[in-house]
Amino acid sequence: MHPTLLLILRVVTGLGGVILVITTVSAAIRSFVLPRNEVVSMNVKVFVWIRVLFEATAKLANSYERRDRIMAHYAPVALVALPVVWEALVGLGYTSLYWALGEGSWERCYELSSSSLMTLGTTSTRHIGIAVLTYSEAALGLLLLTLLLSYLPTIYQAFSRREVTVGLLELRAGTPPTAACLLGWLNHDGSVQNDEQQWSEWERWFVEIEESHTSLPIIAFFRSPQPGRSWVASSGLILDTAALLFAVVDGPRPRQVEITFKAGCLALNRVYRFFDDKANAEPDYLGPGDGLKPPSRADFESACHELQSKGLTLLEDHEAAWTHYCDLRNRYTTALQFLARLTMAPGLSGVSSSTR
Repeated sequence: MHPTLLLILRVVTGLGGVILVITTVSAAIRSFVLPRNEVVSMNVKVFVWIRVLFEATAKLANSYERRDRIMAHYAPVALVALPVVWEALVGLGYTSLYWALGEGSWERCYELSSSSLMTLGTTSTRHIGIAVLTYSEAALGLLLLTLLLSYLPTIYQAFSRREVTVGLLELRAGTPPTAACLLGWLNHDGSVQNDEQQWSEWERWFVEIEESHTSLPIIAFFRSPQPGRSWVASSGLILDTAALLFAVVDGPRPRQVEITFKAGCLALNRVYRFFDDKANAEPDYLGPGDGLKPPSRADFESACHELQSKGLTLLEDHEAAWTHYCDLRNRYTTALQFLARLTMAPGLSGVSSSTR
C-alpha cells in the first residue's frame, strides 16, 4: 500500500478507536453515575438484542407461569451483559489505536489490547507511548467493572423497597387483589378519610418508582419473586382504588389521596414516556389473558355492591359515577397498559378480580 494512503488509514483508524473508547466510557458513566434519567443508546441496543432472544424463547412457553420464569432471567442477564459489551468495545478501540501507532499486525494489537484490558501483563512493548496506553486501558477495564459492581447494591435496594410495598398490597387487597377490597380495608375504622399515613407511604413509593425506573431503567424489568405480583399491577391497583374512592364514595376527597393519585399518574406516565420510543415494539407473545385488563361496567357495579356491603356510603347516581371513574382512569390507562405489556405483568382488571 502507498505510504500516504497507509498513513491516512492509520489516522482514521486511530480516531475511530478514540471515539469508540470515549463513547463507551461515556455510556458507562451516564448509566450509573449521572443522577438523572438519560437514554443511553448503547445500553438500549444491548437490552433490545437480549430481549429478542428471551422473547423468542418465551413464545415457546404455553402458560404464563413458564413465560414468567423465562423472563425473570432477562433483566439480570442484560445487566451482566453490559460490562461485557463495554469492555469488548473498549478492547476494540484500543486495538485500533495500537495498530494506528504501528505496534504491529492486527493480531499482535489485539493480543496487546486483551492483555492490557484484563490486566494480565503477558504482552510487553518497547515504546513508552504504547505503554501509557496499555496502563490506561487496564485502568478503564477495572473502572467499567467497578461501576457495575458498586451500583448492584443500589439497584437491588431499590428493587427490594419496591417489592415490600407490592407484597404488603397483596395482604391488604385480597387474593386476587381488587380495588374494592383494598378500599374496604382502608375503611376498617368506618372512614376512608382517616388513613392518610398509608396514602402518604404510597405517594413516596410512586416518587421512588419514577426516579429509580428512569435513572436505572433495567429495574423496571426485574420481576417480583412471586409470579402473581407486579409493580405495574400494584400501581394500577392503588390508582384504581383512588379513582373508585373519588367517583363512587359519598364524602369529601381526602387531600392526601389526591396528592397520591397525582404522584401515581405522573410516575406511570413519565416512566411510560421514557420507554415509549426506546422499546422498539411491544412483545407479541402475550396471550388474551395476559396484561392488565380494563374494568367493564359489570366489574364496576360488582365493586359498588362490595363497597356497600363493607359499610361505605355511595353516590346514588351510578351512571355519573361510572363516567367519572372512566375519566379518572383515562389519566393513566395508556401508560398502565403499555408498561403492563412491556414488563409482561400478570392480569388485573382494576375494580374486579384478576384473571389469567
